[in-house]
Amino acid sequence: MKTFVINIVAYSLLFFAISANAQRKYSKKQIEKLKNEAAELVDAGKKQSQVMVDKVFSFSELGFQEVESSKYLTEILENNGFAIENSISGIPTAWLAKWSNGEGPVIALGSDVDCIPKASQYPGVAYHKPIVEGAPGHGEGHNAGIPLNISAVLSVKQIMERENIGGTLVVWPGIAEELVAAKAWYVRDGLFDKIDMCIFTHVSNNLSVSYGPAKGTGLISVEYSFEGEAAHSAGSPWRGRSALDAAELMNIAWNYKREHLHPLKRSHSIFTDAGDQPNVVPSKASIWFYFRDVKYDGIMEMYHEANDIAKGAALMTGTTVNSKILGAAWPRHFNKVIAETMYENIKEVGLPEWSEADQSLAKAVQTEVESEKIEGLATKLDTIGLPVIEPISGGSDDIGDISWKTPTVTMRFPSNIPGLQGHHWSNAISMATPIAHKGVVVGAKVEAMTILDFLLKPELIKDAWDYFNNEQTKETKFVPMISESDMPPIYLNKDKQEMFRADLEKFYYDETKYDTYLEQLGVEYPTLKE
Repeated sequence: MKTFVINIVAYSLLFFAISANAQRKYSKKQIEKLKNEAAELVDAGKKQSQVMVDKVFSFSELGFQEVESSKYLTEILENNGFAIENSISGIPTAWLAKWSNGEGPVIALGSDVDCIPKASQYPGVAYHKPIVEGAPGHGEGHNAGIPLNISAVLSVKQIMERENIGGTLVVWPGIAEELVAAKAWYVRDGLFDKIDMCIFTHVSNNLSVSYGPAKGTGLISVEYSFEGEAAHSAGSPWRGRSALDAAELMNIAWNYKREHLHPLKRSHSIFTDAGDQPNVVPSKASIWFYFRDVKYDGIMEMYHEANDIAKGAALMTGTTVNSKILGAAWPRHFNKVIAETMYENIKEVGLPEWSEADQSLAKAVQTEVESEKIEGLATKLDTIGLPVIEPISGGSDDIGDISWKTPTVTMRFPSNIPGLQGHHWSNAISMATPIAHKGVVVGAKVEAMTILDFLLKPELIKDAWDYFNNEQTKETKFVPMISESDMPPIYLNKDKQEMFRADLEKFYYDETKYDTYLEQLGVEYPTLKE
């Protein structure tokens, strides 16, 4: 009984201590001191950052197949006290890592981890040189974002524990971002219902943040599958009903439709099943579309029009059709309060100091892919990104769905080379070199400092939600594009990854033997064309 009473008293004292600290007011000087310390801790941990960046680069895993990447990153977080929830939203490679120090803001930190098909590339080599011919590679740079987030949260966690600062840190991965096929499911399943704010990070060639409506589009990703009747293509073709004819007719009809699409709209497609062999009338065929627009209503209008065209193609060929949503992304809208707070930290941290070797590599790559400008790496900070007044079409990112669920920004950090085409082997060249390593360190400093701003000044959370409720969502209401019955297409990329996994395993980075991945690969940095 005596022990029980002592425990009750101890727990009570701990509760009141945490509550008191959660309400503690910090002076501007105290906050700046802690933020500077966080930046110093990130610097002190830059070796671990480099190893994480190089390790994930070496795994080279496509969307939904990020098995080794997720295992490696969650083990680091678990070893540092984070509780891991695996297979979130029914996605085997998706996870949430959570650490709490009591009452306080709940801050989520996310980034993508998947790579690009056929983008295998030796880092630090300024021309096309695949590590494994035809294999996936990090031609988007998604190997750097989660390592950045981990570097930031581990520095903040250390300060929170010592200073007894209340709050919760949540780290999560953007699985299969190249397929825009996970974040909408996270939102649907309520994973962001109790998140106070979200900082998302994405590789870029400068250190920047924006607020308001963002450049680019949202999209819906849909596969249409036709079914007909097989027959001998020469012996009795009249007895067949070609599913491929239907898919081709849909493709032709949609291409005629393009003439009448508004210039802000985008759409693209590939055939995912086109039959088995020429002498058999194809009984099954499928075509996969992305429909993009700068507005939700425009996306759904394209979707409904495509559904009608699919029905028409089926009627013309005597086939049947069904469709499946494979991904979705709302147009993005970022939070003004978080962005403005973060940009002050961006100005404080600044761009990395690039070496002569860094600049030589960048200029050589720009020359190799015939960039418009051969100027090397950025040496001047971007200004804060302002709301897009006149919509500009372009790419999509399913962080858009999360941005309509909780106050969110995307911080872009400088680990890639300006002027490249994107989704290309050239974009992988810098991603396991000092360029990426330095960019991750400055990005982690900014993120850590921003996290502390919102932990130590709770009024900023209130202001962020005020913008979210009274400006962002005042007239635009979020309507999910996926339903409760839509399942994430976790089967995608499985065959492609398995085709190369054994060969890629031979090149996994072994940090116990080599200082850097460049050293393991025997790359002299930089390697330029003679």
